[in-house]
Amino acid sequence: MEEQKRSLMGIFTVLLLFISISSFQLLCASDNPDDIDDAIFYESFDEDFEGRWTVSNKGDYNGVWKHAKSEGHDDYGLLVSEKARKYAIVKELKELVTLKDETVVLQFETRHQSGLECGGAYLKYLRPQEAGWTPKEFDNESPYSIMFGPDRCGATNKVHFIVKHKNPKSGKYVEHHLKNPPSVPSDKLTHVYTAILKPKNELRVLIDGEVKKKANFLSADDFEPPLIPPKTIPDPDDKKPEDWDERAKIPDPDAVKPDDWDEDAPMEILDEEAEKPKGWLDDEPEEIDDPEATKPEDWDDEEDGEWEAPKIDNPKCDSAPGCGEWKRPMKKNPAYKGKWHAPLIDNPSYKGIWKPRDIPNPDYFELEKPDFEPIAAIGIEIWTMQDGILFDNILIANDGNIAASYRETTWKPKYNIEKKNQKEEDSDGGSGFLTDLQTKVFELLYKIEDIPFLSDYRIKIHDLIQRGEKQPNLTIGVLVSVVVVLLTIFFKLIFGGKKKPARVEKPYPAPKESKADQSGEENYENKEKEETSTSAPRRRIRRD
Repeated sequence: MEEQKRSLMGIFTVLLLFISISSFQLLCASDNPDDIDDAIFYESFDEDFEGRWTVSNKGDYNGVWKHAKSEGHDDYGLLVSEKARKYAIVKELKELVTLKDETVVLQFETRHQSGLECGGAYLKYLRPQEAGWTPKEFDNESPYSIMFGPDRCGATNKVHFIVKHKNPKSGKYVEHHLKNPPSVPSDKLTHVYTAILKPKNELRVLIDGEVKKKANFLSADDFEPPLIPPKTIPDPDDKKPEDWDERAKIPDPDAVKPDDWDEDAPMEILDEEAEKPKGWLDDEPEEIDDPEATKPEDWDDEEDGEWEAPKIDNPKCDSAPGCGEWKRPMKKNPAYKGKWHAPLIDNPSYKGIWKPRDIPNPDYFELEKPDFEPIAAIGIEIWTMQDGILFDNILIANDGNIAASYRETTWKPKYNIEKKNQKEEDSDGGSGFLTDLQTKVFELLYKIEDIPFLSDYRIKIHDLIQRGEKQPNLTIGVLVSVVVVLLTIFFKLIFGGKKKPARVEKPYPAPKESKADQSGEENYENKEKEETSTSAPRRRIRRD
């Protein structure tokens, strides 16, 4: 009897253990967003937005929002339906989302079904309405805490991340822009944008689940202007002394122009040794009337004037060295020296480039942690030249794993289908390899554009990339042009250009960047290491 009891207890224990393990596995394997209760806010747009989102009635925000399917899918989203319009729509949250002590994840999908040449597709995470706005009056002046998402027009091609932070000294809210943000993907596929705000002032920006940017809110290297103002600023009342000499070099006052220096000598003179080539046809004009031309039937001499046949090149000149009056060519004048200038010497009175003295910054404050305002609503406020922009699966969560789960179930299946369809279209058109190559080339070029030390040349590089995208047959030429620009910059850095006078400034130590332990960031860190004389046409004479 005791043995039977022990056997039954053993079987019961095994069954209980099996059920527990199975339940745990099911729980872990569950990746359906509907089963995740930890999302703070989630909008799938499976249902119509009317009655749940508020369309702004403000001014010229007359763009029409539509509840529409994403092209090639049964999945619905919020669609920008017209070109060249301003759009504004807002969704109030049931509870405030604080941005202080815990991880906050902001994520959404967008698809540029008609491409994105000039327009924004970003979200604004709005402060409470006590800050001075209402849903019906929502516009570009409505106060927000964070603005996040893609924007592309002209030289602008970036995924914005902008925070508004209140200066405790001045009481003013200041916009702080993420430096060197990632570029916007240049295709028409669905992409998912994720911003993870973590404790210890850390920020991660992901595109399609891949970390594209790491930043620290308190680092002057990551935000412009920095959240912590500089301790000192140039004295606005300081004036440069009248006797301050900033010229590093001056003309030698003791230098004298040589006696044989002729400033009036021309740069070129006639070549007296030149001879007219044999066979030159002096009596033949360079151009003759076209013998095959006929006067148009509708030509009216009274209204149109006397008709003259159009000119063509004289065929006799083709086999001769030249036609018409022969003139001696010009040659360089060996006596030409140009205007004389005294040579430059070091300026004994040189004091360097003047700058005002530094004084304590009255707006300076110390900060251990940003004090961002809470999020009370999500708004989309854009002015775009493109239609076909689709927003979908807007998420706010407090765990990066939740956002990753949503990406796997809502974004990735769509993206894989779109990617497959794109390859099939390219293959059917016989240009699959070339299109794929061009896509990879432009992705590489946009990454090159984002390299921080190339910021001074960013507009030039961006202009070349834009031209290449509009004319894909120029891809190789654009790539060569960018390589030339990079080589020019490289040689300037190696060999230097014209040296500028040294300017002594007090260094300000930047806040140290916190170490990150975000999962899935190894690829980003590895990638950082890897990156680190023609003849003029003959003139035709028109006779009136």
